[in-house]
Amino acid sequence: MSRSNLAFPAFEQLFRERGLPGAIRSDNGVPFASPNGLYNLSRLAVWWLRLGIEIERIKPGRPQQNGRHERMHLTLKKEATRPAGANFLQQQAKFDAFTAEFNKERPHEALGMKVPADTYQPSARDYHGLPELTYPLHDKDVIVTSCGRICMPRKKINISTVLAGQRLGIKEIDEGIWLVSFMHYDLGYIDLEQKTLQTLDNPFGARL
Repeated sequence: MSRSNLAFPAFEQLFRERGLPGAIRSDNGVPFASPNGLYNLSRLAVWWLRLGIEIERIKPGRPQQNGRHERMHLTLKKEATRPAGANFLQQQAKFDAFTAEFNKERPHEALGMKVPADTYQPSARDYHGLPELTYPLHDKDVIVTSCGRICMPRKKINISTVLAGQRLGIKEIDEGIWLVSFMHYDLGYIDLEQKTLQTLDNPFGARL
């Protein structure tokens, strides 16, 4: 199973327990981004967008833009993987022990010497699965095929496999020219004669 597929159930459990965040900040690696996806989106990022979670991506080679997270990773590696557990169960036990101490026992200077568990508040946005997508302002909606295409009259237009199974809205704005949207984001324009998608500037995620 790929890292991306493993990430889905982990995040779903997290969202059920803690609610949905307003945004998630990440680097540009897998599974958060995909170098071959439309706008470098990954399937995981598309799922987040569907849930109403904004994407914040740090600039490549700038881990300091996510400094607190990177610092926690260094501490995690030092204290929970050196030495590593003899097997997966032992390693998970080491991770669990680190998590409990880090969140509930260890005071942090950045928190005024409080522990994270004393300051954390779960999100007020509950997780209820994916909301339905509708496009009342478009002419029609289409489903992206498993190979990343949409089908129009006698035409197949390549969009992106990261959007496979997603519903897009399309609207004819000129003869043979169609605006393509995903949720409230405009992706670009389809030229039916050329059978191509001309993308717009990246509408997803802030570059910090």
